Amino acid sequence: MASVPVYCLCRLPYDVTRFMIECDMCQDWFHGSCVGVEEDMAADIDLYHCPNCQLLHGPSVMKRRRGPQKQQDPSAGRDASKTVQTGSVQFIKELRSRTFPSADEVILKPSGTQLTVEFLEENSFSVPILVLKKDGLGMTLPPPSFTVRDVEHYVGADKEIDVIDVLRQADLKMRLGDFVSYYCGSRRDKVLNVISLEFSETRLSNVVETPKIVRKLSWVENLWPGESVFERPNVQKYCLMGVRDSYTDFHIDFGGTSVWYHVLRVRQGKRHRRPLLAGSWGGSLSRPLLQGAWPPRRRAPRALAQA
Repeated sequence: MASVPVYCLCRLPYDVTRFMIECDMCQDWFHGSCVGVEEDMAADIDLYHCPNCQLLHGPSVMKRRRGPQKQQDPSAGRDASKTVQTGSVQFIKELRSRTFPSADEVILKPSGTQLTVEFLEENSFSVPILVLKKDGLGMTLPPPSFTVRDVEHYVGADKEIDVIDVLRQADLKMRLGDFVSYYCGSRRDKVLNVISLEFSETRLSNVVETPKIVRKLSWVENLWPGESVFERPNVQKYCLMGVRDSYTDFHIDFGGTSVWYHVLRVRQGKRHRRPLLAGSWGGSLSRPLLQGAWPPRRRAPRALAQA
């Protein structure tokens, strides 16, 4: 049985109810209460140095405030000089209050059989492509009844996974079994989102086959030299799992590779739980996933907090 990861000076497992912050030097996570960092202070830290790393690299680096501070309009609902944090209550409120033009004029909608190399050479990847039916794509998927419990069964409850704390837009480590318990639970103190569970080396890979066009364009599958001194990267298949309001920052995925997503299952209702399947192409990615969101990359500081 795999050991549970431990963190901080106290060397305890991750506790979703306690605020944590990541050291930018050693990449270990620390409870704010153990290192004297209040949750409200984390947003002002550019580079956090834990007590051990401070001995070698000096104190943490605070963010610079550029230009004169703007006076807040007392009549305004919030300070207009401050950006709205992705995933925050204010972010979701403002996003839902907006209207957006229809994307039908820019989205290409070929059938599965029309999505060929020739089609992509003619139309490029300059606009999104939406295939309404999977017929003709040549991919294999689990049944629509497939759930996060099935992911746990095929991948293993002790698998350590990367999870996004949505409110803080920060990474943390969890056992897959712990995330599934959170996902299926009735009470959630945080919004957590899984966006990078690569499963090509697990039993789940046996029930998922990527679209034929993805396999044709995959650099890893077609161009990676067998005699290479570098290990062949496992970036073919991913599973995404998330709950309502799982928003993540804008990012460029894996150096600009194109990504394909297949929504396997969406649970409507009071809690709007959304699993889905996805992948990528063009570079090497093909990620089947359970529920989607766009993965963010670098954040400073990468801190965890109670939502």
